[in-house]
Parts: sequence; C-alpha cells; structure tokens
Amino acid sequence: KNNMSDQEQFVKITRQFDAPVALVWKMWTEPEMMMKWWGPNHYSAPSAQIDFRVGGKTVLGMQGPDGKVMYSGGTYKEIIPFKKIVTTDSFSDKEGNPIDPATIGMPDFPKELTVVIEFEEVNGKTIMKMTHGPIGKMGEPMLKNMTQGWNESLDKMVVELKNLQ
Repeated sequence: KNNMSDQEQFVKITRQFDAPVALVWKMWTEPEMMMKWWGPNHYSAPSAQIDFRVGGKTVLGMQGPDGKVMYSGGTYKEIIPFKKIVTTDSFSDKEGNPIDPATIGMPDFPKELTVVIEFEEVNGKTIMKMTHGPIGKMGEPMLKNMTQGWNESLDKMVVELKNLQ
C-alpha cells in the first residue's frame, strides 16, 4: 500500500451555481447565510461565528438528528475577494479551540485539514472549485462520506441562492 497516495487524498468538488460570484461569496462569508446551508441532509447549523479576515476564526455548529451539536473551527489563511478563500478546518469545542478527533471516536482523522474554495464568474454564473484535505489515513470510505456530505450541503446552497434571486 502506497502511503504517499494516502497522504494526498482530498475531497475535490467543482460546482456551477446559477448566481453571480458576489452572492455565492456571501454564502461562505456571512454567518446568517452560512447557517442556511451548512451541514449535510438532516443536519442544521444552529450557530456560525465568522471573523472574515486573514488570521480570523470561524466556528460552525452542526446539529444532527440526535440533537447533538458538533463544532468545527478554522483560521483564515488567505482571502482574495471574490476569487479565493483558504481556511484551516478542525473539530473544535464551541469556542473554536481544536479538539483531538480521537476524543470523538475518530482516532485516524487528521487534527487539521485545509479547505480551499476558488470562485470564477462566467456569464453571470459562478464556477466554484473546492478542495478539502488531506484526509491522511482515512482512505476511500471517508473520502466518499465527506464528498457526499459536502454535495448535500452545496445542494442546500443551490436552493438558498434560488430564494435570494
């Protein structure tokens, strides 16, 4: 088994949204917008704190059908307005302090991942490319789960964008 390829596994998603970049950008940068779509099917986002600047932090809450809220936190590393967002991503407490994934029963999950979102406007539509990882030792099943989760969240974004226009 080649360990290098394991280390280099990323969730990679490209989506086209029938909305201008300015609107899709809002979905990623404004707490009240993010709460409308964050989380896969049957999950809601009861809280979102976003300090949108390089060095600023995010703390996103995601509530499952069981009522439990899980938090993920991150720090913005790069922001190019309407073009690119780079942020770290970790399981966290509700203050955004990273927690060891082992404490929530995911010992192989990386302590920190990176999310890169790139935006391009073409004829009033937005092409968004997202990369999330590397997922390390988690392998294909986790890659599949994470990709599905992201796609379900982004499907919700499609609905919200329609509602705004």
